[in-house]
Parts: sequence; structure tokens; C-alpha cells
Amino acid sequence: MVKRIVVTGGAGFVGSNLACRIARDRPDCSVVAFDNLKRRGSELTLNRLSNYGINFIHGDVRVKSDVSTIGSTDCIIECSAEPSVLAGQDGNPEYLIDTNLKGTLNCLEHLRRHGGELIFLSSSRVYSIPTLSALPLKKTDGRLSIPPEAKGNGWSSSGIAEDFSTLGPRSLYGSTKLAAEQFIEEYRALFGLKAVIYRCSLLTGPWQMGKMDQGVVALWLARHLYGGPLAYIGYGGAGHQVRDILHVDDLFDLISENLDGIKERDGGLYNIGGGKELSVSLSELTALCQNITGNKIKIASVSESRSNDIPYFVSDNSKIGAANGWKPRWRLEETLEDICRWLIDNQTTLNPIFSNSAS
Repeated sequence: MVKRIVVTGGAGFVGSNLACRIARDRPDCSVVAFDNLKRRGSELTLNRLSNYGINFIHGDVRVKSDVSTIGSTDCIIECSAEPSVLAGQDGNPEYLIDTNLKGTLNCLEHLRRHGGELIFLSSSRVYSIPTLSALPLKKTDGRLSIPPEAKGNGWSSSGIAEDFSTLGPRSLYGSTKLAAEQFIEEYRALFGLKAVIYRCSLLTGPWQMGKMDQGVVALWLARHLYGGPLAYIGYGGAGHQVRDILHVDDLFDLISENLDGIKERDGGLYNIGGGKELSVSLSELTALCQNITGNKIKIASVSESRSNDIPYFVSDNSKIGAANGWKPRWRLEETLEDICRWLIDNQTTLNPIFSNSAS
């Protein structure tokens, strides 16, 4: 029997890549991409989705009647989101809340009424900003790091674990994702919905229309290739802040096992990221981009930190690794080279999009 998989946010970066990989590697699956095409560049994925035989539905997760057009499904992979950590700071959080929370609730209601399982892509930004900012970080070799011997509740030199504090402010974006997680738990308890939650760190790869507040790796490479401004913002303006990076194909490898049924992952909550081995500071990312592109550009420096920014986040993948042996396959340099090839091959189309990305 052919499984029917619906990917919400299916024309976005993560959703489209997952949909295409499922269609390519899982002939037992009929794949549907559901998206409102709001983000600039998402319309470019439509031909790509069609080439993989993916059915596209133009709809908005905020609208219950739109979600109803999904029909019956074995699984919804919930990738739809307003992904910017700066969203809502201008005093207009309605779109953020409606998309990230109400949209998930509409998906939950659809599954409750029609059946099917849920794979929910959450975010590392659910964790407490004050607690992350209070980590005992040291500056060494162009980056911030946790000393090898240091550890505390939910953190160590291996990174941030699932039991790290979610108390206190975490940004409006992070709050919507955490609230959605909590409603998923309620639907599991009350209605028997089967679901798994993955708290993703910094995902990247081809087809990411990057901006400074979301998709920074693709933006950094695009600026080195196409030109345009970049800046180290906050923490002294030296680019020492650190994130771990995960190629979107590694995320697919992880969730692929769930496409045969969530099974023992039901109720699971996992941090997913590149981990310590695939972590990088902005200044280190600059050096890597210079080596890959052969171009060197001026990076501005802004000492003052932005609201909701954090100096360090690296996912501790120990829990998911112990559960199924998963670990990233893509090395950092390979990931950057993959993005660079995409930027070069599609420069005529992509240059105007990246040129208009907020820096």
C-alpha cells in the first residue's frame, strides 16, 4: 500500500528538500507539499517539486479550511514556520503566532479527525536565553567554547541537552515552538495521536534563501560569491559566537525511519544538530568561505548585541544517538561546498534574491 506523506511548508527550504528526498528514495510514498509561498524564493521550488512527481497544494496552515484540503494522510511532517528569531519584535507578532502555533493546532486537529502521525520540527530556540547567556564560555582560537571540565543542568562541553532550561524568555519565535510542543503532548495524551518532536539546530544546504536572522550560512557564502555587506553583530563584533551546522540531508536520514511509522519514537523529544564536531564561529565561517570561493570581503563589526541573540549553541545529540545510532554524515566543508555549487549553478536567478536579503 502506498503511504501518503504531507509536508507542510513544503516549498520552503527544509520542507522542499525533505519532500524531494522522500519522493526520490521512497517509491512507496505519495508525497504532497503544502505551502502558502509567502517567503521570497519559495516559488522557485515549484518546478523542482513537479520534477520529483510531488503534488503541490497552495494553502496556508493558518486557515483551517485550507488544511482540510490535505485530505487523508499517513503522516504530516510539520515544517511550516515563520523561522526568524526576530519575528514579532516590530510589535506585530500576529503572523508569527498564527503560523507557528495556530498552524500546528490546525494540523493536530486534522490528524485527530482523519488519522495519521506527526513529525514535528521544533527549534533549539525553545531554550532559555538568560541561561544560555550565562554559560561559562571562554574565548579560544577565534571562538567561544565551554571548557572541557565544565558542566551543569542540561549542558556540558558536548553541548546543550534536552533537559536544559526552557524557563524565562526565549524569543517570541521560540515561545511559539515550545507552545506547539506542549499542545502536541496534550493531543497525544487526550486523543492518542502518535508524534515525535525534533528540536533542530542550524539547518542548511542548497535552496536556502538565507538572511542574517535565518539561513546565515547560505547568506555568508552568497555574499562571498555575489558581493554585498556582512557584519559580525554583538559580543564585541569579533565573530566569536558559535552555532552547530547540520546539512538538511542528514535530517532526512534521521526522519526516514519514521516514514514506516513512528513506532518507538512516539512521544520522543530529541535535540538534532551538527554537534560539537560541526560547530563553527562566524569568524571561522568567514575563513572557510574565503577558502572555498577564493574571495575575501570586508566584514563590518557591530559591538552591541541584538535582542534575543545568544553567544553559543551546540546540540548534544547523545539522546538520539543512543536511541538509533544516528549521527551526521556531511562534514562542514562538504556542506559549504554543496551550497557553493548551488549558488554558482543558479547565480542569475539567485543573485537578485540574496542581494535583497536583509544583512
